[in-house]
Amino acid sequence: MIMEIAWATLIGSVVYGSAPYVYDGIKKSSENSKLRKAFLNGELFLKRKDEKIKIKPNILKTKISDDKMTFVFSIPKGVNPEKFVEKSYVFKQHFNDYIDLKVESKRGILNVYPKGLPREFKYKFEDIDVSKQKLPIVCGMNLAGKLFTYDMVTHPHLLIAGETGSGKSSMVRSILTTLIKSQSPKQVRLILGDLKRSEFFVFKNIDHVEGVYHSADELRPVLAKVKREMIKRGNLLDEQEVTSIDELDKKPPKIVVCIDEIVLLKKETDIMDILEEISSIGRSLGVFLILSMQRPDSNLLDGKLKVNLTVRMGFKTADAINSKIIGTPGAEKLDTAGRMILRINSDLQQIQAPWLDADKARKLLAQYKQTTSNVVPIRKETVKKEDIWGVLTDDET
Repeated sequence: MIMEIAWATLIGSVVYGSAPYVYDGIKKSSENSKLRKAFLNGELFLKRKDEKIKIKPNILKTKISDDKMTFVFSIPKGVNPEKFVEKSYVFKQHFNDYIDLKVESKRGILNVYPKGLPREFKYKFEDIDVSKQKLPIVCGMNLAGKLFTYDMVTHPHLLIAGETGSGKSSMVRSILTTLIKSQSPKQVRLILGDLKRSEFFVFKNIDHVEGVYHSADELRPVLAKVKREMIKRGNLLDEQEVTSIDELDKKPPKIVVCIDEIVLLKKETDIMDILEEISSIGRSLGVFLILSMQRPDSNLLDGKLKVNLTVRMGFKTADAINSKIIGTPGAEKLDTAGRMILRINSDLQQIQAPWLDADKARKLLAQYKQTTSNVVPIRKETVKKEDIWGVLTDDET
């Protein structure tokens, strides 16, 4: 009977020109009904003692577009908001797997994305807007169909983890390529640890790259130099009474230490101590970490280092235990290459990472390659080799 009335109303409205509004109303009513069933099936309500009266969440607002449906609902007093997060699978069962749920103490916001994520997203630097970011990190396509990036200066230090073939290597390649193409060698210096000797060959002899290092013995002296540079910068902040290198009169370049397969260094306590120190105080000094690994190691990621890696990219993992170690629950369920769970602070979202193979990266970076004819002049005209990370003096600019 209800459907007959609805259709009669719809047909009648066509005559009077209000069909779109009526259709929207029917659509909202149908989707709200799904949400109420999700509340009921997930037992997301408050029961009175007699078990007969159920105080359910109220749907406060519903907004529907072609790309997204947004529901704002109240959380009954006495119901733990975390319960909605724990039962997020119920919302997926009633809508689809592509949802985003944010819960506060008194209300929740559920976003449903009917189109989901693309199965592949190709890297294009020209599509990346890095104009407002000091140290742009490209992540990929989000559920809203937009390219998602963030500023590493605001969210320092990054952990990337995922098994072979999950898209981790392409992600690291995309991040480094973006940094090189968006920043000058005077703005950013890259220290690359390629412990498997298989990832960073395309970045050798690039203007921005201080070096590509393949072992603990090679990394040890350069990281010791980073530590000395941090002390020097800390003294400068004290002298000028500022809190960040961005406030200095003459800004030194930012330093990004990127190490692939960091677990191979876990027994090198002196190196790990420096990396932990960078994670603790590096942000204000302009020194940042990007660490990647295939299989997360709980011993390595236990303590200050893990806490200070404020951004995590969890690609496909072997099981839920590994996903939990990374801090990206659900990564074990990912079934598409390049798909990841991105965690920034406590917020989680699914992202399709950009695909960038080594050959394309090499072509994109060709213009930044040093040659035998320009390597010496570049060093002489910019900064002295021993001071390449330091603050430029008047006679060095």
